[in-house]
Amino acid sequence: MKRQLLHRMNPFLDMLKTGWENRDQLGYASRILRDGVCDGCALGTSGMKDWTLDGIHLCWIRLNLLRLNTMPAFDPTVLENVDNLSGHSEKALRQLGRLSQPMLRVRGNRGFKPIEWDEAFERMSRYIQSIDRKRLAFYLVSRGTVNETYYVAQKAARYLGTNHIDNSARICHAPSTTALKQTTGFAATTCSYKDMIGSDLVVFIGSNAANNQPVVMKYLHYAKKQGTRVAVINTFREPGMEKYWVPSAVDSALFGTRISDGFFRIKPGGDIAFINGVLKIMIAENWIDESFITARTNDWPRLVAELDKQSMDELEKFSGASQDSMRAFAKMYAQAKTAVFIWSMGITMHRHGVSNVKSIANLALARGMVGRPKTGLMAIRGHSGVQGGAEVGAVPNLFPGGKGVNKENAEFFSNHWQFPVPYQRGYYAAEMIDAAWERKLDMLYCVGSNLFSVLPDSRYVRKAIQRIPFRVHHDIVLNQQMLIDPAEVVLLLPATTRYEMVGGNTETTTERRIIFNPEIPGRRIPEARDEWRTLMTLAEKVDPANADKIHFESTDEIRREIAETVSLYAGIENFRQKGDQFQWGGERLGSDGTFGTDDGKARFIPLSPPQRKVPAGWFQLSTRRGKQFNSIEFSDRDPLSNTRRNQVLMAPEDIRNLGFRDNDSVLLRSESGEMTATVRAGDVQPGIVIMYWPEANVLIRRGVCDPECGIPAYRDALVQVLKLPANNGNNTIRT
Repeated sequence: MKRQLLHRMNPFLDMLKTGWENRDQLGYASRILRDGVCDGCALGTSGMKDWTLDGIHLCWIRLNLLRLNTMPAFDPTVLENVDNLSGHSEKALRQLGRLSQPMLRVRGNRGFKPIEWDEAFERMSRYIQSIDRKRLAFYLVSRGTVNETYYVAQKAARYLGTNHIDNSARICHAPSTTALKQTTGFAATTCSYKDMIGSDLVVFIGSNAANNQPVVMKYLHYAKKQGTRVAVINTFREPGMEKYWVPSAVDSALFGTRISDGFFRIKPGGDIAFINGVLKIMIAENWIDESFITARTNDWPRLVAELDKQSMDELEKFSGASQDSMRAFAKMYAQAKTAVFIWSMGITMHRHGVSNVKSIANLALARGMVGRPKTGLMAIRGHSGVQGGAEVGAVPNLFPGGKGVNKENAEFFSNHWQFPVPYQRGYYAAEMIDAAWERKLDMLYCVGSNLFSVLPDSRYVRKAIQRIPFRVHHDIVLNQQMLIDPAEVVLLLPATTRYEMVGGNTETTTERRIIFNPEIPGRRIPEARDEWRTLMTLAEKVDPANADKIHFESTDEIRREIAETVSLYAGIENFRQKGDQFQWGGERLGSDGTFGTDDGKARFIPLSPPQRKVPAGWFQLSTRRGKQFNSIEFSDRDPLSNTRRNQVLMAPEDIRNLGFRDNDSVLLRSESGEMTATVRAGDVQPGIVIMYWPEANVLIRRGVCDPECGIPAYRDALVQVLKLPANNGNNTIRT
């Protein structure tokens, strides 16, 4: 009852809290909400409207992010001695205020001093001129980052002679774009959000939309009214996916909406085994679409042959789900004439994340659930800027338009841009840190981000960052990564928000909709500069003789070049005002009966499920999100599950067998590190522990990545749960 009351009241409490936080800038805050494109998740809005439902599109994530855009700058003297900030959390650093001017810290100094922009450019440009460009890297966060910034960043990196550029998609949906490209020929979600509403079945696999994309719950509320059934496949029974109170729907706000019609619990890494078991049952019962398979796909016989080698007993063991559970889901799916499959980090953050997504594609294609109304494959994204990053080329393995990094395409872009473009694949994000550790990276330029917080093995990441001679952090607020001691130089540069950018900008949403975000009048930080303009100016100063090849006068000019370079984005050059938008590829990809592959047919991919033997006394670690946005934490307590961030969820029998009780303090230890927490019984499979991310990163082993896309294996760690030493305090991380 307490949890339900907390859940029900939370959105209204957030409204009051947001109003109070922004009381000094209520006019500006209201204009951002009324006219801006949301800088939270990747559902996408124009003001408080979307293209899926009539009515208000607003959620607690957007409200909690709002103050980042309206807050004043902090006093630079705060940074005179960073020792005074060493115990601050990311939340506490964020609440200090906006960065007001360029700040410099050199080796041996305990703090930063203000400098002029001219000095900052002089230091950066001279240093880049002095180094091998293969030792220069760029990383961009995806929260709030816009297509124009991505495009200029990747072009500037290549102008400077490096393909070492990556963004936040690397640690979320890189497996999705890789797998979808291989199976359907489309490196994106194939359907629209409105396909959920009225579909016979919506399947969430490794996705907790209630916490990460709250407005999806409004879509589901109306979908349920039209008879849509919802299946949830996950390691943990998320309370928000069972019942949700939608604050903008009166009936739901009062009585709640029952979301899940079937919950299917698997163990971490059990997705392929579960789906293969379901496919075997469907084949045996003839619950497949043979005409679709024959006419529009390849390699079905290869998939069937591989499935024939796998016994149901093995698949039961590897998935953590019973054969009865597999059959129940197969029957639920077979009864649906239309289905939409939605997945997120629970699928992708594995060493076999690409294969996980391929298995979902196999499941959808087996019954022709792509290309028709109310069907599709949806990699639901959590960052407002994440879809466009790869599409305009801000990744180390692709040029703009999805062209692979190789000699042929490098020659094409060399001719197109009129400067030499390197052809070797650059570093993925985790590889940048490995290069830093090996002293192969001389300069790292970060647009936003806190790699120290988000990458596995926090201890290793900190030490690697400390080895980078020259670091640049271009951001709106402080984070812990900026305070790591410099090897030589650390520069902090104040950035603008998307709402401050002159000329407006664009983002690309999960459903491939490109939306124009206008400049919003309001408070400005005088010394803050757009990231795209700063990167462009830096490139011009490094190589002034060819500055005309990299120069843009405005975001409008950038959009014109994007339209010329990325064919899918043709039309973006016409954006001028609020509401301008289009959905590349239309409402559904494959609606004309052809896929994006060379022969126009989708491809089944045979998969063998990963096998994991867990030694006695060890547990598989999985992670979840609470009241947070990516690594930005808003509250210590998750109102949906009524748990705190220092709690580890375990099966009741595991807690008893270890001799613990609810709320006992314990020590969690892995091969990478250890931390303390309190145990809490939950609806978790025995042998599994579930912790909050990113706190759990200290326990996650580095160097384990999906070989096809480079995403770190966040759900690969094994941990022990031990009695806490008598002298240890609570929630201490040992690094």
